[in-house]
Amino acid sequence: MSATSPSTDRYLAPGGFTRRVFNPLVAWLTGRGISLAGSRVLEVRGRTTGEVRSTVVNVLEPGDGHTYLVAPRGHTQWVRNLRAAGEGTLRVGRRSQPFTATELADDDKVDVLRAYLERWAWEVGQFFDDIDASSSDADLRAAAPGFPAFRLASN
Repeated sequence: MSATSPSTDRYLAPGGFTRRVFNPLVAWLTGRGISLAGSRVLEVRGRTTGEVRSTVVNVLEPGDGHTYLVAPRGHTQWVRNLRAAGEGTLRVGRRSQPFTATELADDDKVDVLRAYLERWAWEVGQFFDDIDASSSDADLRAAAPGFPAFRLASN
C-alpha cells in the first residue's frame, strides 16, 4: 500500500512467529504486570459471540491529555469488535482500566499516527509501508483510512 492509495479494509495478518511466540509471550508478561514499552491486554466483547476477546496492544499517550489505540495491522478483529462494543478494558497484571472508545475520523489521525510512529516505529514500522514519523501531513492523511485509531475515555 502506498500512502497515496489507502485501503479501508486493509489487514495484515501476523506471521507464525508473531502469532505463536511473540504475541503470547508479551501477553503473558503483560498479564503478570510487566508492560513492555506500554503494552496492555485489551479486552473487548466479541461482536458475534458476545464472549470477551483479548489481545495485546500498544497504548499511546502522546501528552495531549488523551489516550489512543492505533491498529497498525489495519482493520483487525479487535478493531471490528471495539467498533461494535464501543467499550473495553485495558489490563496490566491485576490493574484494569475500563474505557469507552470513539473512533477518529481520518482527518483527525495525522498527529496520532505521527506520535504512534515516533513511539513504536521500531516495533510496527514495517506495517506502515512507505510512511514514517517524518512523512508529510498529506501522506499521513492519505494513509489514514488503513489505520483505525480510537480515542479512549476512562469509565
